[in-house]
Amino acid sequence: MSAKTNTNYTVKVIIDECPENPREAWDNLGTMVCFHSRYKLGDEDHGYNSRDFSGWDELEREIISDHGDCVILPMYMYDHSGITVNTTGFSSPWDSGQIGLIFISLKEARKAYSWKKVTKARRAHLELMLRSEVSLYDSYLQGEVYGYKVLDAEGEELDSCWGFYGKPETSGLFDEAQSYIDWHIKDARQKHFAKTKQWITSKVNLMYREPLPKGAY
Repeated sequence: MSAKTNTNYTVKVIIDECPENPREAWDNLGTMVCFHSRYKLGDEDHGYNSRDFSGWDELEREIISDHGDCVILPMYMYDHSGITVNTTGFSSPWDSGQIGLIFISLKEARKAYSWKKVTKARRAHLELMLRSEVSLYDSYLQGEVYGYKVLDAEGEELDSCWGFYGKPETSGLFDEAQSYIDWHIKDARQKHFAKTKQWITSKVNLMYREPLPKGAY
């Protein structure tokens, strides 16, 4: 998958073969409590065991008992030629179902955001953040993690970066690549103009002065 940004640069999008599990490598706002007989999902250190609960409502009550008032969302999984998760559920009753909960206690939220009170609007913000964490985790589970390489007109690699979760068009991948290209063009121009100033000062004949390089426009 490649996208040519102009005649002189190409952004080559590549699947990240070794992406970080965001539930292991990142600091997360919420805690994912997931139970499944065949997959190890969510956070490992949540401290709950599926054998201790007869249903999700019972688990939710236990979480509130342990942590106080919380924002809690269900987590669902669809298992068909790969797995995908969300907080709203899937239309297929055969290959999908609830596999856990994600929650943040209001005590932890106040600490994380330096809030004195958690208003209705702030609860909505916390819900949005939890949904975002599930969406990010879903990208990881589906293998939708990418990197890019910026190539010049001759195919030489100028820059690369990895770890963009989600579709390249919406993950910020192309924005990051374009930022590098913009910087590279500016740097090439500045270096050329500095050389030009030296040539002028040294009265170098025009025929010996190098033209503006392709990478500078």
